[in-house]
Amino acid sequence: MTRSSSNATSTSSSRPYDPPLGLFRERTFEQLAEIRDEVNASDARAFVWKGAGGKVFSGGVDVEGFTRIKNGEEGIKAAGEGVYQLSAFERIEIPTFALVEGLCLTAAFEAALACDMIFASEKAKFGLVERVVALTPFGGGVQRMAERAGAARAREFVYSGDVYDAQTMHEWGVVNRLYPADGMLDEAMKFVHHVANGPTQANIATKRIVRKVLDEGVEAADAATGEIAGPLFDTEDLKNAVQSFLSEGPGKATYTGR
Repeated sequence: MTRSSSNATSTSSSRPYDPPLGLFRERTFEQLAEIRDEVNASDARAFVWKGAGGKVFSGGVDVEGFTRIKNGEEGIKAAGEGVYQLSAFERIEIPTFALVEGLCLTAAFEAALACDMIFASEKAKFGLVERVVALTPFGGGVQRMAERAGAARAREFVYSGDVYDAQTMHEWGVVNRLYPADGMLDEAMKFVHHVANGPTQANIATKRIVRKVLDEGVEAADAATGEIAGPLFDTEDLKNAVQSFLSEGPGKATYTGR
């Protein structure tokens, strides 16, 4: 079972830069947390976040909201809340995927970076363009770009404020898979379903080990691997898959996620 969500954004405005840009507003950030909690409480085995299609995935955060941040102290609070809400997808236990077809900027890209994998159309474009308002990204984008692409490229990406094409993001290791624009979603979803139909508890364990090594290093991940992976021997999927392997050969097992 997969859980899919399109961009949850408000569109009630007459300003010329609003829809179809799908801007992130206060309610959008709240919805990210709601989605996270809903998915974690469900029996979903993968989560997909995608746009509504077209040229724009999301134009990112609504700059008008910055006018309500009056000073540095309020900025500290806003940044803390932004990081917490935009990293919501990292706190989903099951595998998470961002499927990006069009332009993906600022907060939307930061949320995509919090997913396990980013799949993109060849026509997709990405940017952390906060320099246009004399700001650095404060929703987790800088550190997650550095995590995926390395420190030097993260600096270049943010310092320049440029919009980068999907091919470059793929070459940098930010985008996992690149697809032709036509049929992109269908092709990407084939892999998502392959993962969702797999051994869910093992996928969760893999995700935890990867997070451990990123947060604390290889030695800490080594020390935690037994605690994380050992309980898989209690799962239905492992027991059934071992029996299937021995009686039918590899690749014949089916998984329930339990």
